[in-house]
Amino acid sequence: MVNIGYHVSRIQGRVIRNIYTKFVNIISTLPLKQPRQIDITVYSFSCERDLPEQVASIRSFIRNIGIPERFIVISDGSYSESSCKLLCRIHPCVDVIPITKLLRDDLPQCVTNYVQIHPLGKKLAALMSIPVNGTTIYTDSDILFFPGGVDLDKFTNLPDKTCYYLPDCSASLDERLIYDESEKLQPVNAGFLLFNHQLDWSWAIERLAKLPDKPIYFTEQTIAHLTIHHNQGKPFCSQKYILNVEDQFIYPDKFASSKIAMRHYVNDVRHKFWLNVSL
Repeated sequence: MVNIGYHVSRIQGRVIRNIYTKFVNIISTLPLKQPRQIDITVYSFSCERDLPEQVASIRSFIRNIGIPERFIVISDGSYSESSCKLLCRIHPCVDVIPITKLLRDDLPQCVTNYVQIHPLGKKLAALMSIPVNGTTIYTDSDILFFPGGVDLDKFTNLPDKTCYYLPDCSASLDERLIYDESEKLQPVNAGFLLFNHQLDWSWAIERLAKLPDKPIYFTEQTIAHLTIHHNQGKPFCSQKYILNVEDQFIYPDKFASSKIAMRHYVNDVRHKFWLNVSL
């Protein structure tokens, strides 16, 4: 039996994305009525292919959370000059920097090698290089923010300097980097992280350096998972900070509402991202 709701949802998402992409130049200039300032710096890593998602994600953050100190898009090197200017037109807080300008000079050789062979190697290098001067967020471009995240600034200036992470709905890990079954517990999704201090990556990077074969798709996330737990990271509430694919094969988005803070629309439910986009 054909799952009509699922296929309609996917088609609708594709149509909305195509329309959004066609008019993204105009959408990027639409005013965002948001007086609220928040003492957070936000970084996002993306590429030219993800321009529509990146625009929608930034606008949803400013509209629903507030105006951050800066919202910095890290380009993987593929963003055109016109796309960089388009992103900066969204709001004065937005800036675009090439990854080459961000990367630390002292990255371990195994990370530098990873950068050369896989796009997610660039993301790992970016995560390791993000300067943390006060509360800092990293967010993927396929995340939408909702009104329930208005209290996100309660995580600023915490005395314990804790790192917070988005709980994953499954353990999407590179098993070669896992040395004990207990290390799979409480899986971290590297798509949304909040830092109040610089993390120590060395413990997990030692494992990457010993990896006998090439990194794979989940290698970057596994390094982040191990690092966050090694640094005593805490999970965001999974009822407000959503990564869930249970509604993949039905029409509606079961989780989007004004009560949640954000949803990470990973590949399985990416089409639902576009069912919830506002101009």
